Amino acid sequence: MRRLLEIRGVFVHSSRGNRLNDINLSISSGERVALVGSNGSGKSSLLAVANGTLIPDSGKVIWQNYSTSNLGQRQRKKIGTLWQDLRLVEELNVAQNINCGALANRNLLWALANLLKPIELNACSECLKKVGLSSSILSAMVSEISGGQRQRVAIARLLRQKPELILADEPLFSLDPILAEEILHLFLDNTMTSDMGEERTLLMSLHQPSFFRHFDRVIALKSGRVVFDQPAECLDEEALALIYGSA
Repeated sequence: MRRLLEIRGVFVHSSRGNRLNDINLSISSGERVALVGSNGSGKSSLLAVANGTLIPDSGKVIWQNYSTSNLGQRQRKKIGTLWQDLRLVEELNVAQNINCGALANRNLLWALANLLKPIELNACSECLKKVGLSSSILSAMVSEISGGQRQRVAIARLLRQKPELILADEPLFSLDPILAEEILHLFLDNTMTSDMGEERTLLMSLHQPSFFRHFDRVIALKSGRVVFDQPAECLDEEALALIYGSA
């Protein structure tokens, strides 16, 4: 497997101490990695560092031999992020939101045309189909659809982007157990293979220990430090106590 992302000696400071403290790790193509830890452990900060939206105070973040602080549009579009709040545009309809995933591959005129009237609806419909939604909601405003549908539309937007690496920040947070299981499998089953048949790579932060077994590898943070980085099958009760214990 080729190495996609390297994080070397990264520190992120805050007024309350280090949000990230000497992080060293790498992610290779095709890996399914769970990022775990208690609230405030640094998971969201690590994902923000990984996609280049948060510049570390020291250390390096390398994406396919490029520093994330200097990525051009062509390289940046290869990293797709699903934030916990989804960041859908309430004033746009479902199709327009899905097309936002393609903005990095299009010019300004295309973007303006999409704002005036949704375009490339067949591509949007294909993305919706992959997440189990009917194309009948393409014209619905995001503000009108359910929470579960919003999650799926956000994933459809990621599919429209066609990234090599998917970063997902607590996408199962606040979902009921049945819906959480469904959304997890949408990521694992539908976002892991590209249109060219190549495996995509997934780094997902989550809390539910029952879901860790679906991943190849588990990285755990505690107080901004990596305290566990091993195959998922090595995660036992002792490791969970280390990760979530108060000591």
